[in-house]
Amino acid sequence: MRLRHILLPLLVLVLTASTAGTEGQPRLKLATTTSTYDSGLLDILLPPFEQKRDGGIRVDVIAVGTGKALKLAENGDVDAVLVHAPELEEDFVAAGFGVDRRGVMYNDFVVVGPSADQAGIGGTDRVADAFATIARKKALFFSRGDLSGTHLKERAIWDLSGIDPSGNWYVEVGQGMAATLRMADEKRGYVLIDRGTYLALRETVNLRVLVEYDPPLHNPYSIIAVNPTRWPHVKYGHARALIDYVTSPEAQAIIGGYRKHGQQLFTPSAAD
Repeated sequence: MRLRHILLPLLVLVLTASTAGTEGQPRLKLATTTSTYDSGLLDILLPPFEQKRDGGIRVDVIAVGTGKALKLAENGDVDAVLVHAPELEEDFVAAGFGVDRRGVMYNDFVVVGPSADQAGIGGTDRVADAFATIARKKALFFSRGDLSGTHLKERAIWDLSGIDPSGNWYVEVGQGMAATLRMADEKRGYVLIDRGTYLALRETVNLRVLVEYDPPLHNPYSIIAVNPTRWPHVKYGHARALIDYVTSPEAQAIIGGYRKHGQQLFTPSAAD
């Protein structure tokens, strides 16, 4: 299924020219985070929606950071977004770019690093204290640096620690979560990552969870339709159908049942 989904926003113009899928199946464009894509959740969440007997809608997924996803939506280049940066989402809706924002699910972030844990942050209760220790010891830290939801969360934690990170020890990668995790693994550094993506990729790296379960690490996801009043060409009806589906008992059960290595990756929240 992943082969049919779009990873590069440069293909948006191509997708815009396509108004129907195979054999006339309607379609919509969903901009979402690399974490939902890398976790593998969309591979099981979207097929029931796309294959509904009463008229499924094919979803073309554009997987980028939250900031880029919202920018695509602001420009009217997609029909809906599934993202995880509450403050940006609120600004997006308040500015009139999005409507019908609904909570879908949540998980949490974790700080992972090498087993040697050269900074000695393992088991630290407060993530801000762990970040401060990393900075003080100038241990390698890899940041996505891409205005994604993960990057914004990381910056918020640095703010809590009272530190503005800079120097050779602080590496801004400018890429998605999987690429950033691989680089941290290669260089034996630390990285902030959502638990779902880490569990999905855990077997590909030699990094372990060192800091977790602190309230600032909470990570909620929302789905938002692009405002058809601002962009009349967007497929608002299709977007609403997707919102209704991902917040339905059927989809929420799929989300809650999705596991890797025996662990639940996301907790459904539409009923909260």
